[in-house]
Amino acid sequence: MRVARSEVIGFALAGICAYAADLGLFVWLRSGLGWDPIAAKSLSFVAGCTVAYLGNAFGTYRGRRVGWREYAVFFAVNVAGALVQLLCIAVSHYGLGFTSPRADTLSGAVFGMALATCLRFWGTRTLVFGGAGGPPPERHGRAEQGSRTSWTG
Repeated sequence: MRVARSEVIGFALAGICAYAADLGLFVWLRSGLGWDPIAAKSLSFVAGCTVAYLGNAFGTYRGRRVGWREYAVFFAVNVAGALVQLLCIAVSHYGLGFTSPRADTLSGAVFGMALATCLRFWGTRTLVFGGAGGPPPERHGRAEQGSRTSWTG
């Protein structure tokens, strides 16, 4: 599997922004407001997923089809990644007894995020935006005139 350097960099930049939104909200909900770790992670996931989709759709994979179908598949791929993160928190918090906010943050936002990122990259590249087999991003022509952002899909 050959991956373009610009694709990895774009995915990483979108991911860093999404990670910051996810982690910041999770820590605030868990430590600041005392929420249950699963509820806090669930809500922070939605925020991070939205940031990641926007970054990938209009940055990394710009020029490719952007529509409701792509958003739905992206969301499903990210739900699979979130389940990996939630499983890490559940095993650590409830199975191993590491119940502090710091332990929950490490298990969900560090270990779980690393595993989930691998799954998300593959899914985003392959299932959402077509990966190496899909059409290359258009940098000139009609895509720049707005057809790439059609949400009629």
